[in-house]
Amino acid sequence: MYVNYQQKQDLYEIFTQFKHVDEEIFSLIIEILRREKIFDSIAYLSDEENQKHYEQYIFQGGNLEYFDKQWKLDSLKNSIKKITNILKKIKQHTFNKNDYSKEFYLFTKKNLIQKIRMDKMIIKSLKFLVQLTSIDNQFIQCGSNSLHLLVKMKIDLKNQCFEGIKIRNTKLIGANFFRCNLNESQFENVDISGINLNGALLYNCKWKQIIIHETIKIDGHKDSVNSVCVSPDGTILASGSSDFSVCLWDVKTGLQKIKLNGHKNQVLSVSFSSDGKTLASSSNDGALYLWDVGTSIKKTKLVSRSSMPINSICFSSIGTTLASGGADTSIYLWDTNTRKIKLIMRGHDNEVLSVSFSSDVTKLASSSSDGIIYLWDVMTGIKKAKLEGPPVSIHSVCFSPDGTLLGSIKGEHFICLWELKNDLQKRIFNCYGSGILSICFSPDSTTIASGGWDNSIYLWDVNTGKQKAKLDGHTRFVQTVCFIYDGKLASGSADHSIRLWDINTTKQKAKLNRHSDSVLSICFSPDSSTLASASCDNSIRLWDINTGKQKAILNISTSSVNSVCFSPDGTCLASGCGDGSILLWDANTRRQLAKLDGHTYSVESLCFYPDGTSIASGSWDNSIYLWDVKTGQQKAKFQGHTSSVQSICFSPDGSTLASGSLDASIRLWDLWSRYTRAKLDGHSRGINSVCFSPDGYTLASCSRDSSICLWDVKTGNQKAKFEGHTNSVQSICFSPDGSTLASGSLDMSIRFWDIKTEQQKAKLDGHSRSVNSVCFSPDGARLASGSNDISIRLWDVKTGQKFSISNQSYEEQFSKVNTSQFLNNPQLQCSIYIIYLVENITVFLISNQRIFQAQGAQIYKGYFENQFGLDFRYLFKQRGSNFLDSQEEILQNLY
Repeated sequence: MYVNYQQKQDLYEIFTQFKHVDEEIFSLIIEILRREKIFDSIAYLSDEENQKHYEQYIFQGGNLEYFDKQWKLDSLKNSIKKITNILKKIKQHTFNKNDYSKEFYLFTKKNLIQKIRMDKMIIKSLKFLVQLTSIDNQFIQCGSNSLHLLVKMKIDLKNQCFEGIKIRNTKLIGANFFRCNLNESQFENVDISGINLNGALLYNCKWKQIIIHETIKIDGHKDSVNSVCVSPDGTILASGSSDFSVCLWDVKTGLQKIKLNGHKNQVLSVSFSSDGKTLASSSNDGALYLWDVGTSIKKTKLVSRSSMPINSICFSSIGTTLASGGADTSIYLWDTNTRKIKLIMRGHDNEVLSVSFSSDVTKLASSSSDGIIYLWDVMTGIKKAKLEGPPVSIHSVCFSPDGTLLGSIKGEHFICLWELKNDLQKRIFNCYGSGILSICFSPDSTTIASGGWDNSIYLWDVNTGKQKAKLDGHTRFVQTVCFIYDGKLASGSADHSIRLWDINTTKQKAKLNRHSDSVLSICFSPDSSTLASASCDNSIRLWDINTGKQKAILNISTSSVNSVCFSPDGTCLASGCGDGSILLWDANTRRQLAKLDGHTYSVESLCFYPDGTSIASGSWDNSIYLWDVKTGQQKAKFQGHTSSVQSICFSPDGSTLASGSLDASIRLWDLWSRYTRAKLDGHSRGINSVCFSPDGYTLASCSRDSSICLWDVKTGNQKAKFEGHTNSVQSICFSPDGSTLASGSLDMSIRFWDIKTEQQKAKLDGHSRSVNSVCFSPDGARLASGSNDISIRLWDVKTGQKFSISNQSYEEQFSKVNTSQFLNNPQLQCSIYIIYLVENITVFLISNQRIFQAQGAQIYKGYFENQFGLDFRYLFKQRGSNFLDSQEEILQNLY
């Protein structure tokens, strides 16, 4: 540890020497080295002749304004010498030899980051070392470690040029390269889990041994996925669907290997034989097929005495026995070699829903809609035990791989573990009303996974019964879950998709500063620098808009936080809570200023008066209160709604307060008389949100009837109605210029509406659950959204912006070159101004899950191989990247 301490001190001392360097020198050195095609930076900078040439270059390059005095020339020479000496020290340091992302350097790195994270000059020097990797191979590890540090410190790396950089042996987990130029980059043995490559340029990249711990979404079925099963060697996943098909998938890539057609009704269950050569599938029409996995040919159809649905099948882990259970209340044991029935076991009074063999194949468990589990002797077919629960359907039973436990579902909301030694119930897990449909043990028997009606998957600790993780991503209920041996979990859902989850990444989630429950409300600070979010997890969090880094957390011990709102001057933050209270916070110190009590039920909405002196609140108690911000005293109470007040909003001139209620009405209140000035009726169901246009002439409202209405504030007449959402519209917000209205819905989408044409302009997809809140930044450049999927997304909505620049003089040079010159000239590529045609993409994502993002990324040639040596361009395609086939297509993406 003493050695590590010394190395840490030495490295910090080296970095501090950059403080005495003219910061302009970094970009100039990179520019010169590129132009002169230098590969040994230290040798070049150490040569005095080259220093003279360097000085001449500056004068000729039109930079005389920076060096128009002799003392600046001397300063330049000193900077060159200092940088040369610093590079010599770094070259010999472990920072340029070892991977600092490894756990061995955790203590060293933590102390280093504490010292340098606020030092702008050292941060610039780290970026310089990253750029140097594109020129000098002697500094690849140093540059890689530098980029790792920048990512760990959440330094803003968006919209920057990283062309030609060579990154090796490091972790860039959660890095945000939004709209960065990564052309010609070379990555090797780099962990890019959760990276944001939205809008990035990726021409001629060479990425190999890339590590991605990523949930793979598999699309291919056209209806609900009812069953998934992995082959014994863990390489193939089989799925059965209500679209009558069985599909085989490559576990590593998620790509379809083959589709097996033959069933004439819904496929309810699939199971691999112990040698992995045979796949069995059962159907709703009573058909039971055996397939040859190698040839994908149907080997045979097993004929039973019934044509009723076969709900569950299971191969024994030893030998060739297959069990099947179905609607005829019987269980069949088949010899798959002879294709004949070995045993028929009867005892259930209702249909059999699930069957499972013990690992030693001596016992078979079966569950039924009669609420009973039977344990059967496989050799004799005799009942060994009867395990009774509530008289409700038990959809799933599963033996632990170590043979000690049997897991079952109890009443849909509980998981029961039974000890097989004495057939006694060991533990019951309360699954919080999630409605369980399927369970499965992990290979080491320490974890049990459950999937159910709430679209989520839960991982439970078998020993303690505590929840270890929650996996969100499916958009409909989860029908089936299955562990895979290399730390993955497969799930099938009614949303027609299969997902492959990397369970190892759940260990990282505890380290993430994120909400742990639904995000209910979001609001930008007036200067657009901070985003506040409120959640069901009883907290408010403040986020840095440039980096996505959490700035602060405000914990509310009593209840969920339903609404959050900044004061017009940005000094105060208000929050409305589930216990009926309103809390006022100092936005700078994060100290609670006041607590306003008066509502008897949950506060659903808050809005500051335009001058910031008052705040209005709407509540589940059907009332609206007006409060004095300075004294905390109630100024007025507005009554008239007959149901919960979900949303309130002041007009820009402060003369009117609008309110929307679950009574399906909108009211406009006169602030002076406290009476309703107008009642607007038009929605058929409850109102979720109301919002004034910036000019105050128009009021927008959204409803549980899936529509949005525009109202003339002066006359109270309906001006327009927007329809397009397929479920309740939860939130609306006008853009600062009033030309666009954004809406977030229970249908998981965000839509933009053109106020002038009354047409939908765009649809933004990305959230996997209801979008509860949308908010434009005051500068109009961003839209934030909060969702039940426990994430916050920041979207880039201002189009036609330029990015990634070095010397503006190159813009003129670009206009003189042809396509091939552009593609083969790194200097030109790194220096031109680029305008993206891709719009409305996520700038950053705040989520408990590491999600690979590449929407709108431009890819041309190159290769992308993961840690298994497999091409993972399919993942780019899944995430919305554009693959350009020709040089002409590249120029079509540039103005």
